[in-house]
Amino acid sequence: MQTRLRDNLERVRQTVAEAAQASGRTADAVRLIGVTKYVDIETTQALLELGCLDLGESRPQQLWNKAEALARFSPRWHMIGHLQRNKTKRTIPLLSVLHSGDSLRLLQAAHDDWTGEQPLATLLEVNISGDSAKHGFAPDEIEPALRQIAALKRLQIVGLMGMASLEGGRTQAQKDFASLRKLRDQLRNNSPDEISLDELSMGMSHDFDLAIAEGATMVRVGSSLFEGVR
Repeated sequence: MQTRLRDNLERVRQTVAEAAQASGRTADAVRLIGVTKYVDIETTQALLELGCLDLGESRPQQLWNKAEALARFSPRWHMIGHLQRNKTKRTIPLLSVLHSGDSLRLLQAAHDDWTGEQPLATLLEVNISGDSAKHGFAPDEIEPALRQIAALKRLQIVGLMGMASLEGGRTQAQKDFASLRKLRDQLRNNSPDEISLDELSMGMSHDFDLAIAEGATMVRVGSSLFEGVR
């Protein structure tokens, strides 16, 4: 398992580096988040032992279990899925980054439950594709809410997160990523000083190279890392 996982990780990192270079950036400008939601604690530990310390989970219960079991490795946990407000109290204190800040109510709950000395790095999730099955702010909802969001002092808004359309393949995915980048650039001109929008979390196993081409600074990769491992 370890050998296959190492090969997969090296291949993904190489693709990240090549895509970053093609977009005029260096590999360290893009953070690789290993999405471990479909693998067990043993496999997650193996990934940590290979040096991938940024881990993404979308299910709170799994995050709780893995955070307890793997605490000695000091992973940086990223919540990338929808978080119900009744699960914030236990989840939020475990996080390094909240990607799925998908509503004012959720952001308020995260703010109230954060206990760290520094504000929690948070991204605003945008339903850039308009898919009814996805969570997130509609693109035109964010700017009117920025001042309310900026008042949540325990959160540090650092960027936007989005997912490509369920249909349309890579061509549509690239359009969605470009739309999210353009929205970020537009919001930057009208954001309160307390809000930074440097980060773009977008791209998964089948399209993260396209996301990097459109400016992604974080990519969320799962199946490409664990191919042939499970």
